[in-house]
Amino acid sequence: MFSALMDVFDSFEGVLLGLGHPLLDIIADVDNKFLEKYQLKPDDSIRANELHRQLYEELTSKYRCQYIAGGSVQNSLRTVQWMLNKPKCMTFMGAIGDDHFGRVLSAKISEQGVNFISLLDKTTGTGTSACLISDAGKCRSLIAYLGASQNIRIDHLLNNYQYIEMAKVFYTSGYHLAIDPESVTHLAKHANNHTGKLFCLNLSAPYVSQMVPKSLLDVFPYVDILFGNEAEAQAFAHLNGWQTTNVSEIAKLTANMPSNRSDGRTVIYTQGNRCVLVAKTDCTHVIEFPVPVLDESKIIDTIGAGDAFVGGFFTQLVQNKQIDVCVKSGIYAAQQVIQQIGCQFPRDMRFNC
Repeated sequence: MFSALMDVFDSFEGVLLGLGHPLLDIIADVDNKFLEKYQLKPDDSIRANELHRQLYEELTSKYRCQYIAGGSVQNSLRTVQWMLNKPKCMTFMGAIGDDHFGRVLSAKISEQGVNFISLLDKTTGTGTSACLISDAGKCRSLIAYLGASQNIRIDHLLNNYQYIEMAKVFYTSGYHLAIDPESVTHLAKHANNHTGKLFCLNLSAPYVSQMVPKSLLDVFPYVDILFGNEAEAQAFAHLNGWQTTNVSEIAKLTANMPSNRSDGRTVIYTQGNRCVLVAKTDCTHVIEFPVPVLDESKIIDTIGAGDAFVGGFFTQLVQNKQIDVCVKSGIYAAQQVIQQIGCQFPRDMRFNC
């Protein structure tokens, strides 16, 4: 389906627009006393609550911290910027607070060439994600505070419509669909109403299918490219009442759900270090792309691997590459990220299709 749509990508500026939750990742080595104070386990992943109100202030004042522009969609756009190395080819919309963390996040994402069109929320703090490293680097505890990132609404899109008109690919997440379905639906319909534009969605987490089933199914006919992992695929199958846990079969069923496009949709499900599955509407078989073996000693942190895969895929999509190249690029990007702490990249980009 891509060849007919991608021939309009004659300019990289603003070609992809992402809508999501901008978070400032704060990475620091901490001791066990710090974890105990905030009732955290050495390997944990939780949402911040009242107990963690002072955590971020104490962390940044007492420990040496590294700051990274994070959040699922933002990570994918940063990956494209790293691989494509063309400034402002990515536009990102999201909400941040009018505070120190917001200014740091804006600077970090701008440093990487992403055009950040932010909504400044003067009532809520910037979303943050603390990555607390302990036990000589063996353990990581994650505490997320979504904050202002949840407060963007469709008015921000309408007030910056020139970026929507410029974009050829729109990308958002199930996370964002859960808090702002109106904006997501608007982008989906815009893409559907304009020849040569694509609307892409990531299932993001199993709970999206469980918590916002109506919003997900309402927008689904507009989805041109769907991304997800094995667990998310199985949750989506359960939502639709499909009596199977086989991810390959789920991919075919997902691809053949009703679509507003005459040529249907493409579904891409990742499975960790096992093959990536790609299904297209009306195709009788699912294509399997093997994942090269990576020495386990090189794997440092798998957080952000899925985001990087999507970014690697988009890097080739906007260059009119075929789907096999897009998938291989996604696998390459994911394997580079899991060799770093957080969603970061090596200095050199060496993907060669």
